[in-house]
Amino acid sequence: MTTTYRLIGGLGSPYTMKLRAIMRYRRLPHVFEMRNGKVKEEVAHVRPQLIPMLQLPDSKEWRVDSTPIAMELEQRHPNERSIIPDDEATAFLSALIEDFGDEWLTKAMFHYRWYYAADRDYAMHWIAADQVRAADGGAHARQQFAEQICERQVSRMALVGCTDENRPAIERTYELVLDALSPYVAFGAFLFGSRPALADFGLFGQLKTLSDDPTGQQVMRQRAQTVSHWVRQVDDLSGIEGEWRTQDEPVPPVVTQLLAVCGQTYLPFLAANAQAQMDGAEEVRLEIFDHPFAQAPFAYQAKCYSKLRSQFEKLSTGARQRLEPVLEATDCLKWLA
Repeated sequence: MTTTYRLIGGLGSPYTMKLRAIMRYRRLPHVFEMRNGKVKEEVAHVRPQLIPMLQLPDSKEWRVDSTPIAMELEQRHPNERSIIPDDEATAFLSALIEDFGDEWLTKAMFHYRWYYAADRDYAMHWIAADQVRAADGGAHARQQFAEQICERQVSRMALVGCTDENRPAIERTYELVLDALSPYVAFGAFLFGSRPALADFGLFGQLKTLSDDPTGQQVMRQRAQTVSHWVRQVDDLSGIEGEWRTQDEPVPPVVTQLLAVCGQTYLPFLAANAQAQMDGAEEVRLEIFDHPFAQAPFAYQAKCYSKLRSQFEKLSTGARQRLEPVLEATDCLKWLA
């Protein structure tokens, strides 16, 4: 019986990059394939049609959504270089920061990619080059695909909150994440020790794309060059060995700074989104960094909020007592308790 997973995705997909990096670090045998040509036909039945897609080696079943996949891999391979910290309080902080990366920092990824003309031109042709093989029509077919994907993604910007009104809050988020990471990350230096956690990979997926697209890359290299080096390293950590920080060590400044960004942006947005869902409102509206922020409510992000609050509630008394001071200081506690 084969033990090799099949990972289907795209190089311009932050969630594909996140999951591939996890599998590389955990040394899980896999092959990576672009979703194009015959592969695209093969997975056309998979629902939802999102990348990455992972085919299990034993049942041949398909999985989608990077975080549930990562957690299933933890269950399937519990003793093989886990990315979940042993300490439950640390594991919760990792889950919170990973969710922030997946659901909020992704707005910066989407904004920079499709807001600026140079980025649109670069991204549309990059995605087309991955999706359209030479055998499928060459340059003409790639150009047609590029134009179609650009039109579709730009049309979705308002839906995901990437509007001109929201631009100050989104771009400030990116800058603050870079500022937090820049003095800390290095080869072998991660958020919770000398080994990477789920949170590291959640941030990496979005930052990998931002480090490739023209404007995001320019901001990163000018503001936080060390982060661009770290992103290249995290892409393949199969050779890294390390340890988690111990419970009695203070929470590193990089983590408290990232939590502060969560407390100012993602968590209040989640609360406002959940309220809008309950009220049947057509718009989520709040202020972030003293700027108005508005978008349509999302049911999926209401589920994210419910899950985070449930995870916090299920922590042991001791873990909560250790977490509450740092969560209070970073304006996170009021949104979780």
